[in-house]
Amino acid sequence: MNAKNKLIVSNFIEEIWNNRKFDQIDDFISSCFTDYSLPPNLLGNKEGMISWIIQVGASFNHKTIIESIVAEEDKVMLKIKMELDHIGIWRNIKPTHKQISTVGYRYYKLARGKINEHWCLLDGNSIENQLQASTHGCKIQQ
Repeated sequence: MNAKNKLIVSNFIEEIWNNRKFDQIDDFISSCFTDYSLPPNLLGNKEGMISWIIQVGASFNHKTIIESIVAEEDKVMLKIKMELDHIGIWRNIKPTHKQISTVGYRYYKLARGKINEHWCLLDGNSIENQLQASTHGCKIQQ
């Protein structure tokens, strides 16, 4: 079960997030899917998630890279890196065409071979700081 769930989630990241093959979304997402990480202006369902992926794609050419994946029973946890090319307005920042990256975590719960729930934690402040060439934030002294 763990290997199967890892494959479902990694294929979901590749086909839906990276390649935006929304016609395949029902192969990965259950009919009662809930996304707990979407902005408050979007519904926490499949349609809200698709809308969010489209919005992110309007601001960035993006690719999600799975750096590590752990599965236990019906749960899958990813450590990810997002590679981003800033092509559109994001947080009121006009396109800079900078190539940046950020890291984060995605947590999925599956039921009957499909993704049923999703939570995400990404470092949006890091994105903003990189786009604005900001020196704010924590620094490690050498």
